[in-house]
Amino acid sequence: MELTIKGHNDLYAVEQLMLSLFAEKEGTAVSRLSRGKTWLTAVTEIEIAGKKTRSSRRLKVTEETVRLRRRILQQSFYLAALPHLENTPAWGALSGVRPTKLSTKAILEGDDPDKLLRDVYFVTPQRRQLAIDCSKSTVSAINKMDKNDISLYIGIPFCPTRCSYCSFVSRTVGKNTDLLDPYLHALYQELEHTGKLLANSGKRVRTIYIGGGTPTTLSTEQMSELLDRVQDTFDLSRCIEFTVEGGRPDTLTAEKLSAIRLCGADRMSINPQTMQDEVLRACGRPHTAGDILSRYKEAEAAGFTAINMDLIAGLPKDTLEGFRDSLDKVAALNPANITVHTLALKKGADLFERKVQLPGVEDVAQMVEYAEHTLRALGYKPYYLYRQKYMSGSFENVGWSRDNLDCLYNIYMMEELHTILSLGGGGMNKVNLPDGTLQRFHNPKFPEQYIGQIGDVLRQKEELFDLL
Repeated sequence: MELTIKGHNDLYAVEQLMLSLFAEKEGTAVSRLSRGKTWLTAVTEIEIAGKKTRSSRRLKVTEETVRLRRRILQQSFYLAALPHLENTPAWGALSGVRPTKLSTKAILEGDDPDKLLRDVYFVTPQRRQLAIDCSKSTVSAINKMDKNDISLYIGIPFCPTRCSYCSFVSRTVGKNTDLLDPYLHALYQELEHTGKLLANSGKRVRTIYIGGGTPTTLSTEQMSELLDRVQDTFDLSRCIEFTVEGGRPDTLTAEKLSAIRLCGADRMSINPQTMQDEVLRACGRPHTAGDILSRYKEAEAAGFTAINMDLIAGLPKDTLEGFRDSLDKVAALNPANITVHTLALKKGADLFERKVQLPGVEDVAQMVEYAEHTLRALGYKPYYLYRQKYMSGSFENVGWSRDNLDCLYNIYMMEELHTILSLGGGGMNKVNLPDGTLQRFHNPKFPEQYIGQIGDVLRQKEELFDLL
């Protein structure tokens, strides 16, 4: 669709909504903003296949803020778009990846989040409830932190092989592990340097997350040394959650799981994505559903009581019946967390490049609906969610937890509640500034770049701590 902007510069706000509503449709849209003495008026005109629609929203000039101006622009676009759509968009006029920020803010300020999402953003009842439930977990997480808390993310951007849906920046090592030791040598330099800066900053570690890639691509000895160095480098007296992303069951052994637990990590992810062997093969994952069950039992035997398991709705060769079976088998294990992702294909993923046929939007919608209905009935509650571009049917990823076992790191990171220090290749540091703004510092993406530019990485950490 061709978009024309007149009278304003808020292209991004309108364009993102247009892309989420009309991903592949041909037509034209004009977004116009006019300023009078009393009113600021947003008008949208859309034409598709000869059908023309028009909608307007207005705001008093004296009440204008950037947020409210963008709101009326998006509202007018959404209302003009609605007659052209076959179904009512679940998230209404919202286009951002963090819709729960709105409902959380409303709760904290004593406002009605349901009314806000319903009347201002036209969100459907089911998604309103989902957002509000997640916001309640966010408020609980806020109450568990203080102003000096930060979280640590440590990235291990390596995988044994690449899954066909994956677009993450990571190195596929296979049997060639020559890059791992130089990478870890550089990472230990960043760990030590950051530890010293952190000790002098007055900030304290609240949660730790070791992610990737697949961190458990590391050998048992390499993983043990990494975890020991984390324990020795940082004051973890306030740390209440320490996660290692196991991810791929084919990278886990009983010995490695025991070593991870003994070295201080108390939360583990074992991510099947599906429990259908045919779908696993289509995704390039070399393990079986049986392997997943074995690794889960070994993680429990190692002492992990908080285990997360990921599933993806919309994988190639999957069906509604297959997804339901996968969810039922995972739920039967009673993990602390079940995260239900909706497939989002991005450039760089093998499935994207090969244009592989995937389950239709209606099937994916029923998969997501089945997951929510089943997990709520089993006593799980949604605790965090986020949306992505290019996601099947414009759905969302939702983390579900039982017994108040929310992954706090996920909430702190996704809701940007406090500073996230990222160490390792591909990491993004998010620094929460006193004025309420956020500043980002990126580590080099690829392992080779990270190793070669480690001196720059250390200097950037000093700049970051100057802000803190």
